[in-house]
Order: sequence, then C-alpha cells, then structure tokens
Amino acid sequence: MSLEAELFDIEEGFWLSGEDHFLKHLDVRCLLAFPQAGEMHGVHSRADVAATATPQNRWRDLSMKDRSLLQPVEDMAIISYKAEVMRADGQPYSAIVSSAYARRPEGWKLALHQHSPI
Repeated sequence: MSLEAELFDIEEGFWLSGEDHFLKHLDVRCLLAFPQAGEMHGVHSRADVAATATPQNRWRDLSMKDRSLLQPVEDMAIISYKAEVMRADGQPYSAIVSSAYARRPEGWKLALHQHSPI
C-alpha cells in the first residue's frame, strides 16, 4: 500500500470509526485546531481525544476530495483534503482538513488535525 493510501485510510477511520481506532492511530499527544465553538482545541492526550469517539457523535457518508500529500522528511507526512460528510445529527458539513502524521516504531500516528469549515 502506498503511503498516501495508508494515511488516507487511517484518516477515514478518525471520521467513521470509534475509540479503538483513535487509541491505535493517535500520537501520545495531538494538536487539534477546530474553529467551531465547543470543539476541542489545543494539545490533548491520546486518551482524551479517543474518549470523544463515541457512537452518538460519529460521522457518516464521508467524501475526501482534492487529496494532497507532502512528506518533507522521512518520518513526517502531511495530508490535506476537502471533506464532505454528514454529522451524527444529520447536518451536512464541509471543510478543508489538514493532518500531520509522525512515523513511530509502531506505525504512523496522528500528531495534528485541523479543520477550516467551508
């Protein structure tokens, strides 16, 4: 599997999967940048972020368009894409999203995740 396919597969899991996916694929600490009021923002532990992945707030019908990958150094990769998805409450949501991953001995881990709603 290509690096791009692997990272986008992991990324899709953050939208659609639950706590186990978060615990497996988040770095020890992760920087979140969500502009919406009430959303997590700043540096958080893996456990705190994973605890938010409850069945009642999972997304559905995700589309990731205009995918980009930049790997400036061997152990770091950044992806960006346009997300179109349905919130758990049935409301549509669109954003430009960026995520940075660090390669650790156990695999690629999400270190930064940012949304710019459109």
